[in-house]
Amino acid sequence: MDPALGPPDAMAEKRDELTPMMRQYHDLCARYDDALVLFQVGDFYETFCGAAERTARLLEVALTSREDSTGEYPMSGIPIDNAESYIEELLEAGYRVAVADQIEEPGESPGVVERAVTRVITPGTLTEDELLASDDNNFVAAVARDGTDLALALLDVSTGDFLATSSATREAVADEVSRFDPPEAVVGPDAPADLFPETCMVTPFEADAFDRERAGETVSRYFRNPDALLASDAEIRACGALLSYAEYVRGGEHEGERGGTTDADADDTEPEDADDARLEYITHLTRYDPREYLLLDAVALRSLELFEPRAVRGREDATLVGVLDETACALGGRKLRDWIRRPLLQPDRIEARLDAVEELTSGVRRRERLHELLRDVYDLERLIGRISRERANARDLRSLRDTLAVVPDVRDQLADADCDRLRQLHADLDPLADVRELIDDAIVSDPPIEITEGGIVAEEYDADLDDLRGTARDGKRWIDDLEERERERTGVDSLKVGYNSVHGYYIEVTNPNLEAVPDDYQRRQTLKNSERFVTPELKDREDEIVGAEERADELEYELFCDVRGDVADEVERVQGLADALATLDALVSLATAAAQYDYCRPEIAARDDGEGLEIDVEGGRHPVVERTQESFVPNGARFSPGRRLAVITGPNMSGKSTYMRQVAQIVLLAQVGSFVPARSARITPVDRIFTRVGASDDIAGGRSTFMVEMDELATILREADERSLVLLDEVGRGTSTADGLAIAQAITEHIHGVVGATTLFATHHHPLTELADDLEAAFALHFEVEQDDGEVVFHHEIAPGAATGSYGVEVATAAGVPESVVERSRELAAENATDEAAGGSSSDDPTTDETAPATATADGGERATASRSASNHDTDPSADVAAELRSLEVAHLTPVEALTELDRLRRLLEE
Repeated sequence: MDPALGPPDAMAEKRDELTPMMRQYHDLCARYDDALVLFQVGDFYETFCGAAERTARLLEVALTSREDSTGEYPMSGIPIDNAESYIEELLEAGYRVAVADQIEEPGESPGVVERAVTRVITPGTLTEDELLASDDNNFVAAVARDGTDLALALLDVSTGDFLATSSATREAVADEVSRFDPPEAVVGPDAPADLFPETCMVTPFEADAFDRERAGETVSRYFRNPDALLASDAEIRACGALLSYAEYVRGGEHEGERGGTTDADADDTEPEDADDARLEYITHLTRYDPREYLLLDAVALRSLELFEPRAVRGREDATLVGVLDETACALGGRKLRDWIRRPLLQPDRIEARLDAVEELTSGVRRRERLHELLRDVYDLERLIGRISRERANARDLRSLRDTLAVVPDVRDQLADADCDRLRQLHADLDPLADVRELIDDAIVSDPPIEITEGGIVAEEYDADLDDLRGTARDGKRWIDDLEERERERTGVDSLKVGYNSVHGYYIEVTNPNLEAVPDDYQRRQTLKNSERFVTPELKDREDEIVGAEERADELEYELFCDVRGDVADEVERVQGLADALATLDALVSLATAAAQYDYCRPEIAARDDGEGLEIDVEGGRHPVVERTQESFVPNGARFSPGRRLAVITGPNMSGKSTYMRQVAQIVLLAQVGSFVPARSARITPVDRIFTRVGASDDIAGGRSTFMVEMDELATILREADERSLVLLDEVGRGTSTADGLAIAQAITEHIHGVVGATTLFATHHHPLTELADDLEAAFALHFEVEQDDGEVVFHHEIAPGAATGSYGVEVATAAGVPESVVERSRELAAENATDEAAGGSSSDDPTTDETAPATATADGGERATASRSASNHDTDPSADVAAELRSLEVAHLTPVEALTELDRLRRLLEE
């Protein structure tokens, strides 16, 4: 076990001899043995022993020590006032953090101050604003298996967003994991933990939480009839376990309020009263089928740069969401990201969004006024979450009130809306006038942060509180007048009446005037140059004032908690309002982008079962690239069931990859319900976008660039259909030219003849352009260039037909490759061209003849080409295999590549 986790061995051996405080620390470490315990001691969170040594190194804080009768222990601490920044570093280092707070004031009871874990902080269960990104959800996931069903549940503990889905295939669930990218997951028995990337923390959690009966009881405490709400036992297991985990993480808060426990043997996952652990703000569970949305796997999400740029040093805003996000509040930012993450399939739902975007685009004043109003909207989802978890202060309530104050004006802007979606939003915008009035009446307009020190409840809200405050004010007025009265009575003009927190109220007389002190003065404190006194009447007044103030502070805290509880009771109404505001903000953002960037409304074509796709774009532009370059050349795209496979050629840097992504992003934007960067567009919603773009390897997994490419292609060939959009870029370049050409042709033929997907295939294998003549639904496109004084000029315009060349040497020149290398490249290229014109090969080895035609079958099963057939030789074909074996550079092959070559050669012998 990590020395930072669990009870320190040095303490465990002497537990019964430890001081009470160190015994508390030991027992909390034993109870939360999967977390690093931050133990409050005064104004610091301290760690001890191995945990202290680890945190001192990680956080770069001082390592000191603490000594008691059992020995000396290393100690390091962080200030409570700045704890979040340190906790963030611990989370990034892979730790869970259990925060153990003092749950009583020193001196309230005899003995050591009681402490309890008030929150367990993990990457997926963050609720602190300082640790959360405001513009996206922070999900914790759970995966459970039941028979052949595999279920995924996702919960944002900060907002209450709760989703569930399931599938019989591991790949479908893995795609959903990629779509939502949770930073943390809990995994049930027999469920695959390798669904999650290395960046996701897989948290061990008790297997009993995934038990069907227990999970069903847990879900039933939140939602009626989980069997009707969820589609399978696997989904119930995943949802129940995830709720149990969320309760466990929050359970410490309830412990703290109930007085806490330090029994190391206590069951920390089964609360004594299940209703006490229930997270009241989790009010909705959305069960969805991934097939209800456009499917995007991890490869497509990366390739299309929806949320993160592909370039390591690229601009952070060079993403699709970076272009579209003109949202005014955090609610809208999360909603927009969810729409991009899950584009729609149903034309009527897409059209409803487009209607709203169109009306907001054309109504400039309304759009700008709504954006201005929405800027004053606080993050209601996380706000009501804090209120429900009893972690909100008075300022949070005022933030809620300020947001509610905006709602009537927002509703007024939608009062005369034409489209159904905006009219529905007008109806959904509940002003919560009663909640706003309650906060207005109860909480002062500018309350302090602390909720236990008074000054938060408004005057005239509670008569008892007003009486206590009146008593305290009257007493203070009496004391204010006391100084003047005592100066007149004693004749000492320098006499002062003061107060400090240690000695209370006093009358101070300087040493030269001590002879004038009356007999009823009682000495309270001696200073160097003066004496401080108190009178019986002053003591009575002090007791009256302090008692009234203390009772007033206590009553204020009780009143505040009551108000906070009353607001928490309206959690569903607040969440409904938050969703309406988020939806409106996202629509306004789409309309703003459409107006700013000259987007057009796409026409959504009907989806006919069994038919292919129609994509007809005029003057299309790449939404991200056009924002990062000074000029952009628009290009159209036209696909239909009878014209669905484009073979695209042209030199590097001519625009092939940009064009393909442009088409995919325009389709995706249309299905989000957004206007698109084009003069016009008519689009049939696609079920899934597949991409095989760019070179990457998986060294840790033992997969070369070519093997990664083949894995991605296998997924496409296995899962794509006539409702899919496929982008292929330079297929087969990870192997020899002959093999690569054979693979590329076989894949093209298979996609055309078997899969039927709408496909854009960019390639440098110019022989593939001949497929446009051979395959009924295929056609050729190219990006042409011209040479001006030896320099390549790119026009970035797409045209029918095939490119005349690849211009690789010229591109190398433009990239700054040394002139000597460029000149040698020209010489070799000229020699190869001469050899090919003479019918020979650029190599003496006949097995590398790249001029031979490919003969791969349509299903992609054959890798052999004519260059490896017996027809090229007068010898036995086995001699070819022997020659190839001798020419293999085994030292340069990965184990997987070696096995692949061995299998290919074996099949050649069998033929």
